[in-house]
Amino acid sequence: MLAFESIKMDQFVVSARKYRPMTFDTVVGQNAITDTLKNAMKTNHMAQAFLFCGPRGVGKTTCARILAKVINCEKLNKEIEPCNKCTSCKTFNDGQSLNILELDAASNNSVDDIRNLIDQVRFAPQLGTHKVYIIDEVHMLSAQAFNAFLKTLEEPPAHAIFILATTEKHKIIPTILSRCQIFDFKRIQIEDIASHLESIASKEKIETDHDGLHIIAQKADGALRDALSIFDQIVSFSSNKVTYEAVIENLNILDYDFYFKITDSILKSSIPEALLIFNNILDRGFNGHNFIVGLAEHLRNLLVCQDITTLELLEVGEKIKARYKKQSAKCDMQVLLMALNVCNKCDISYKTSKNQRLAVELTLMQLCSIKSSLEKKTSDVTEIDI
Repeated sequence: MLAFESIKMDQFVVSARKYRPMTFDTVVGQNAITDTLKNAMKTNHMAQAFLFCGPRGVGKTTCARILAKVINCEKLNKEIEPCNKCTSCKTFNDGQSLNILELDAASNNSVDDIRNLIDQVRFAPQLGTHKVYIIDEVHMLSAQAFNAFLKTLEEPPAHAIFILATTEKHKIIPTILSRCQIFDFKRIQIEDIASHLESIASKEKIETDHDGLHIIAQKADGALRDALSIFDQIVSFSSNKVTYEAVIENLNILDYDFYFKITDSILKSSIPEALLIFNNILDRGFNGHNFIVGLAEHLRNLLVCQDITTLELLEVGEKIKARYKKQSAKCDMQVLLMALNVCNKCDISYKTSKNQRLAVELTLMQLCSIKSSLEKKTSDVTEIDI
């Protein structure tokens, strides 16, 4: 028999938990909301029912927990941030606070669960001033549970504060919405996510490539939690080194380089070159539809670079941005607009096409013919004028 030596492993904590914000100042990309909540505390204008809405992973539950901690903190500083030193803050950080109750409405959505909650609301806190009830995924409550909750939400005891969080605001009945102060959380900007990942990488002593972090931020689609999960995945894949190459390989993303080469072949009106590049893309296992969508995005970015006022709409790393500016200078705006229209038509008809490869190849042929057809029209007009 083979004897295997046991490997001792330390407890790994994912970045989303390890670097979860503990104060309002450390919340990423939601300054308007955190400032409003701090000012409400400062001026003593706190509502008794809040509704935090927005996409997943943008900080709704995090802000709810920070607000709950701030409300009961015994030694708030001038910036209205929790001290993390008083008994209330310590018990909260240790997960032992009796003044803060979290309920997951996805698994506790019956009318009996809400009635149990209402029974608890009647009792005043033994320590601190308020009891805070955080109900996550509140849209999952049944119609009966919502109705049972209405009266308590409208006239809660002075010591009770409710913070409801949801990703689907439209599923919440109007009578609940009218009783809450509503905060709409926005998707976090790509630059904010990339900067946050960079700060975590420096703390963990991980080598990073700014363009690689930008790709992670784009892939996360505004959700910081998703970005942190992808970041952990790349770190594991590439042994504490996050590079552009490692990110696109691990996430199976088509390299920008292919789009720059395809665009060069379009500008040269070289159909054979474009078809060979597309064949190489297919050989690497990429989907033709994803390629067309990516090419349309690339052409849109080139169009954005045509005017300095719209340059800020280009959400890529600095090295890639420099390449976009260089290629954009070679492009005619009319060619880009016509190319975008051709790509859009292919995108719409792709799924219904019987021969999808031919559909993309035909699109590439049309793209490579745009410049020569425009030049021919110009020469024809000149001949007529003469």
